[in-house]
Amino acid sequence: MTGEFFLQTKSRTDFVEITGQVQDFLTDTGATDGFKGSGALVVFTPHTTAAVTINENADPSVVRDMAHTLDRMVPWADPAYAHSEGNSAAHLKSSLVGCSEMVLFSDGRLELGRWQGIFLCEFDGPRTRQVKVRIIGSGG
Repeated sequence: MTGEFFLQTKSRTDFVEITGQVQDFLTDTGATDGFKGSGALVVFTPHTTAAVTINENADPSVVRDMAHTLDRMVPWADPAYAHSEGNSAAHLKSSLVGCSEMVLFSDGRLELGRWQGIFLCEFDGPRTRQVKVRIIGSGG
């Protein structure tokens, strides 16, 4: 089963928690467990300047720290960048973080840790972004 949703990011770098949308997708499918009692789904964004990550969702300073550290690691302006669109840093950050995450579920609930949330990471916004969710295996 595959689903998708769209969201609007608000700034050049933005971390948008999407845990609720992913859980809503899972709930809407009616999936409880996959093959042999364990299910999994993939959260994917088909963009080269965005990413998906799982991290703490209780303290907003965590995602601010992530954005700050990525900016230090991959500065926006670097004379060595050859990409003509001027968003090389966004492409590099997307590759470092990755475009997908796999999440286990059981009894129709995501098996995230107490403080974990799923985030769409924007590195070239603001933009409208697509997120795809797919259950792997039988999922029924």
